[in-house]
Amino acid sequence: MATLPSARQTRTAPGHVPPSTPSVAGDGTGSGEATPGEGSGDAAVAVTPRCPVDEAEAAGPNPATGPVSQDAGMVVIGATTLARRVCASLEESGHPVDHLAAPDDQDLRRALAARPAGVAVLVGDDLSALRYALAVRHVCDTVRIVVTVFDRTVAQQLRMLLVHCVPVSPADLLAPTLAGLCVDPDALAVWHDGHGAVAVRRPDGRLEETAWRASTGARRRALLGRLRGQLQPHDADARLLLIGLLGIVAVLVADWVWLVGVFHEPVSTAFLEAARVVAGVGPAAPHPGHPVYEVVSAVAMLVTVGFTALLTAGIVDRLFGPRLVGVLGPRVLPRSGHVIVVGLGQVGLRLCQTLRQLGVPVVGVEREPAAPNLRLARSMGIPVVLAHGEDRAVLARLGLARARALAAVGSHELDNIAVAVAAHGVAPDIRVVLRAGEDEAIAETRSLLPLGLTRDITRTSAAYVTAQLTACPSGVSPRRVVADTDCDYVDLPGRGLVGRPVAAGDDCGHVPGGGEREGVRSVLGAG
Repeated sequence: MATLPSARQTRTAPGHVPPSTPSVAGDGTGSGEATPGEGSGDAAVAVTPRCPVDEAEAAGPNPATGPVSQDAGMVVIGATTLARRVCASLEESGHPVDHLAAPDDQDLRRALAARPAGVAVLVGDDLSALRYALAVRHVCDTVRIVVTVFDRTVAQQLRMLLVHCVPVSPADLLAPTLAGLCVDPDALAVWHDGHGAVAVRRPDGRLEETAWRASTGARRRALLGRLRGQLQPHDADARLLLIGLLGIVAVLVADWVWLVGVFHEPVSTAFLEAARVVAGVGPAAPHPGHPVYEVVSAVAMLVTVGFTALLTAGIVDRLFGPRLVGVLGPRVLPRSGHVIVVGLGQVGLRLCQTLRQLGVPVVGVEREPAAPNLRLARSMGIPVVLAHGEDRAVLARLGLARARALAAVGSHELDNIAVAVAAHGVAPDIRVVLRAGEDEAIAETRSLLPLGLTRDITRTSAAYVTAQLTACPSGVSPRRVVADTDCDYVDLPGRGLVGRPVAAGDDCGHVPGGGEREGVRSVLGAG
């Protein structure tokens, strides 16, 4: 087996008595292991809005379907913020944790010799995650593995090749919640399950899964926004191309109409002469006694030279440029009823994809021309503008005042705060959704400023990962997680949405924070 990176290993003492976990009342059904975002058969479940004690877990684990024993040890691999939060949460729930920051093969063998109940691979990139997952399975072929992977192809291969391996994408986990906040003020989450859109709402303090459909007014604004976006270029190259093309067409039509209407020439002959004027070779035949037409034709030929230059420049720019926004078709910029997503990292890309599946027009804003997800966004038909999202002129040009919502989902919370402040300056009533989780900037600022609706990706991911780790190996696994302001709800087959509290902070006391934050941040979505 290939040698893994050098180790920085720390171990924890056995955990203490677990805190209370949430209660649930509902009749959600289902079975089998599924990744978040796949279809759900639940119709309506009731959960208290906070995270109280779960009577089923308080009574002890069920050998068939309940969680694993609290005495079962866990192994956490990685020094990311998510890894530290998962480690702290497992400790609070009473599970002994062996936290390995960057283990080599000997450290893995030593940790897995204790026969842990689960291993969480929470590192900063897909390649390292894949190597660690394969190494863990090589050492132990029965332990449950939960691994963070963004690339869906890698996740699918891991699921097929490794038994009891659960690939998890934090971006996929949070996207339905962010989409719900963007499209419906009364929904906690909205997603498309393959059969239709599903929303989680909370009428009368209970969580319910219901079918979702945008209002008639919202659909009408979205349709008008798409139509208005046609032939309204946003970038300079498309503008040059369109001006040149429309100018040439205008000269052609004007000359053709003149020849047919004034000189009563046949339609085909008139079109031939008009085309010769546009091509710059002059009228097909002289028109004695009509000096005005001859002068106009000469001017039209000169003007067409300029239009041709503009058209050529636009075509060249489109051929050699990134072509992130279309002039016609689905990749035009919508003008109303759309959602503006600032930051096309992993979270931003998945949010755009979820909104498109719901039929909601979306436009992405990315400041890095070399961002790796730009190619994926283009292949998905998502229009993207290269600009700074905190620039008020950019937000105004994107039609923020007519937009449905703005989502600031970059990996740096200070940037998200700047985007939220700029958005409120351009459109004070706009709904703003922010992604948090990497540091405390948003938590410290939202108490002073009404920034918008904030969801913590680290807390939400930690709730789902810990639920996967503590699920019974022979039972069913959580299907998805829905994030609320102060608590996360994990969808458990047979029980519905169950509140899942996690540790308040990411200081597990075993791996120092900050090292991963300055390096690779892709586990929670860069950009």
